[in-house]
Amino acid sequence: PAPAATGTDAPVPDRDRMPRWVPRAIALFFVGIVVLATSVWLIGKLKDLLIMLLVALFLSFALEPAVNWLQARGWRRGTGTAAVFALLFVATALFVYAIGSLFVDQVQNLVDQAPDYVTDIEHWVNDTFDTDINTDDLAEQLQSGSVNDFATGLAGNVLSVGAQAVGVLFRGLTVLLFTFYLVADGPRLRRSICSVMRPDRQREVLRVWEIAIDKTGGYIYSRGLLAFVSAAFHYVAFLIIGVPFPLPLAIWVGVLSQFVPVVGTYLAGALPVIIALIDKPIEAVWVLLALFVYQQIENYLLAPPITSHTMDIHPAVAFGAVIAGASILGPVGALLALPAGATLQAFVSTYVNRHDVVETHLTRHPRERRSIGEIVRTFRGTGRDDPRADADDDTTS
Repeated sequence: PAPAATGTDAPVPDRDRMPRWVPRAIALFFVGIVVLATSVWLIGKLKDLLIMLLVALFLSFALEPAVNWLQARGWRRGTGTAAVFALLFVATALFVYAIGSLFVDQVQNLVDQAPDYVTDIEHWVNDTFDTDINTDDLAEQLQSGSVNDFATGLAGNVLSVGAQAVGVLFRGLTVLLFTFYLVADGPRLRRSICSVMRPDRQREVLRVWEIAIDKTGGYIYSRGLLAFVSAAFHYVAFLIIGVPFPLPLAIWVGVLSQFVPVVGTYLAGALPVIIALIDKPIEAVWVLLALFVYQQIENYLLAPPITSHTMDIHPAVAFGAVIAGASILGPVGALLALPAGATLQAFVSTYVNRHDVVETHLTRHPRERRSIGEIVRTFRGTGRDDPRADADDDTTS
């Protein structure tokens, strides 16, 4: 007979009970969602600050080798950092002054010659299209039109540009302040970070930090050396050609072509070509020739030995890094893409094991061409008469 009911629930078998870790996992899941949402919100709010910190970090990587060099020669670290910053400020001020004077002079020249340009365009249009355009009538219409609206809009644009300039100046000063402390207090910062890690982790962190400093500093100094050589070459070339403002234009070409990724060469060459075209059209042809000649000299004679000692990055990797950096952080990301790509490439080359490559026609560099005699001697040395035997062996292996 069935047992009588006792009024109490029967015990639940262990296999039907909820595991103890399930409630904890559910709670951790929701906590993780909250933490993730909070992190995304904070990153969105602090995006500008994080970008400034990233720029300051890369600038500190670039400036620290110079500060270390001064410190090794008896300078105090703070004094050496201040000296490097002063040198950087002077170089930037000279560049801005040279380009600013060039811009002001060209604008003034354009304003002075604008009536002549308008008259020439008027005569050309009337003669070519058989029209009767009078620039005086156009001027009267412009003056009798919405001049006040135009002036009001221009004033608003000036105020907007001024506010943006103040914002850029504030961000620049903030980046410089962070950079100064990262460089001046670099050893103390690294000691604070390493103090919470095990010794083996400390070695890895310091190794990564050293690679980043070497690659970023190498990039900056190699670009600076190439910019100096480029500016000197173009200054002499512009003097010989007779282009107006040869020194500012040479500095412009040297700096922009080296420090602006991918499109810097074309942007740098466009300005001297335009100014030469305005002055004398034949000078623009000679400027183009000078730009082309120097580019070949730099690509084949100057850049390879310099980048081999500082930063050697494949052009395709550099192009992809610039596109990725611009997509993520805009212009700032495009500027930081090359040193970041070089640092990442150094990490890969440091931590990835490499092996000897099998030499075939698929792996041989295009410049490594063998003569017919070398090929014949190779086959004679192997005792083979048919060159296709090597290809069969390579395919089999």
